[in-house]
Amino acid sequence: MVILVLNCGSSSIKYQVIDMTSETQNTLLAKGLVERIGLPEGVLTHKPQNGTAPFEYKGAIPDHTEGIRLIIEALTSKEHGVISSLDELNAVGHRVAHGGEYFSESALVNDDVIAKIRSCFELAPLHNPANLEGILSIARLLPTIPQVAVFDTSFHQSIPAENYMYALPYEYYEKYRVRKYGFHGTSHKFVARRGAELAGLDINNSKIITCHIGNGGSITAVLNGKSFDTSMGFTPLDGLVMGTRCGAVDAGAVLFIGEKEGLDYAQLNSVLNKKSGIEALTGISSDMRDVDAAFNAGNPRAIVGRNLYYSKVAGFVGSYAVEMNGVDLIIFTGGVGENSSNLREYVCDHLEFMGVKYDAAINNATHGDDAMISTAESKVKVAVIATNEELVIATDTFNLTK
Repeated sequence: MVILVLNCGSSSIKYQVIDMTSETQNTLLAKGLVERIGLPEGVLTHKPQNGTAPFEYKGAIPDHTEGIRLIIEALTSKEHGVISSLDELNAVGHRVAHGGEYFSESALVNDDVIAKIRSCFELAPLHNPANLEGILSIARLLPTIPQVAVFDTSFHQSIPAENYMYALPYEYYEKYRVRKYGFHGTSHKFVARRGAELAGLDINNSKIITCHIGNGGSITAVLNGKSFDTSMGFTPLDGLVMGTRCGAVDAGAVLFIGEKEGLDYAQLNSVLNKKSGIEALTGISSDMRDVDAAFNAGNPRAIVGRNLYYSKVAGFVGSYAVEMNGVDLIIFTGGVGENSSNLREYVCDHLEFMGVKYDAAINNATHGDDAMISTAESKVKVAVIATNEELVIATDTFNLTK
């Protein structure tokens, strides 16, 4: 079954084409990116995986429908295509940021699903409208193709109420569903299962902590294969220090700054999401590679910023080990988690009291590959797993449409 996986942002579309032979056997046929949608000159970068040279298109891409039309054209091209005709395309899977409390699993797209995705616009105003535009664009271009929505939040719908409720007036939950939702669910789900396989654990009888650390970051306690708690909250702002997001912060400090600076809600939202985080702490960059370089050069703000960034990761791991009354496996994933041996070293060193022991040589040599970095005598296993959210989307699409 050939599946097109779409991840539509406000001005971009990431895509992969995966041939799913079974739930566990698949072949990546192509991947690519459409950028600068709505700007005078958009860009499509198409990368076949069959040895054909990459293809790039530059020109006006006014909307998502045109972007998807260009993707389809590239996929079926005689020069750089990977399928001979649209008859070979069996289904389309979409990443959708927010499913509210409606979806604990992925769903076949129909009018009811579309209406519920639309009703979550106010919960994810930057993402859900773009995700839905991708669904509607496929419906216009390929009306007979089945579509599946895979939600970032669905994996976290198993979190118990004591972990998702806030100690706010209960009426706000009843009226507006203000609660913890969590994000990065497809990534946490994938790496927990892959990590359990690598570590020789039964996913249904395990305590796993998954650390998805990138420009955005979240940590999840996975108990017996299900999300038990997670660091992101009502929005992706909560929890860890991130590239430009502040993470957990005293709400009173936000109110104080807003009053002193005369900021309205939109301006405060911009400060917390786009002008904070590691970039604000260091004054250098939101990219940890730049911060690492400044740290190594002895920059005082980089030292404070990186130590704070790392300590929050270690703190959440320790906290979730307490919540689950133990931990069998800690997993690092995401751009920073997969590639930063320094982060993994810091976290493991600070969890030595839990019996965590790691092989420094293996840790230093691991960058973006699946590997066990804990030693044989470590009481807690530690792994690095390359995340593959697109494969999760393709697998769910396969299972719902086959």
